[in-house]
Amino acid sequence: MFDKNDLCRFLSEAKKSTYASGDSKMKTINEDKSTTIVFSEWHWEYNDNYFWWEPYGWREVVFYNGLPVYMMVYYWNVAETCKDFQEVYTILQEALRNIPEDNPYRWPRSLESGKSIYINNYTWDIDDFFGEEIIKIDWTEVYKAKYIWGFVDQRR
Repeated sequence: MFDKNDLCRFLSEAKKSTYASGDSKMKTINEDKSTTIVFSEWHWEYNDNYFWWEPYGWREVVFYNGLPVYMMVYYWNVAETCKDFQEVYTILQEALRNIPEDNPYRWPRSLESGKSIYINNYTWDIDDFFGEEIIKIDWTEVYKAKYIWGFVDQRR
């Protein structure tokens, strides 16, 4: 069995080291056209898998000793009126780089960067976590995502 504090520490490191890093060399394009990024450390592995084009589908799975133990699934959409997708993804990556280690499930509650505002409303503890994030550019909502986290495969 694993320690939940170790899971939190690992999630924080994994999220900062994968999509948030912006390192395209880590990405693998799969036969099903999804993209996967993998981060491993000791007994832990983080598998970040998503479909890139709008609307987005994304899943993150954490493995411990090769077995799935924790999962996040989310779905988002960028508004049709948004002309600058890169601005949306730039603030998402910035928010992820600022993930708090004591709450590594999702990004900070809010972040402002230039004319962009990132807002994250969630209910959480490590056993039951869900929320919604919004990005506004010039006070206009251009992005919304819903997500849920939790333990998986625990009754073996």
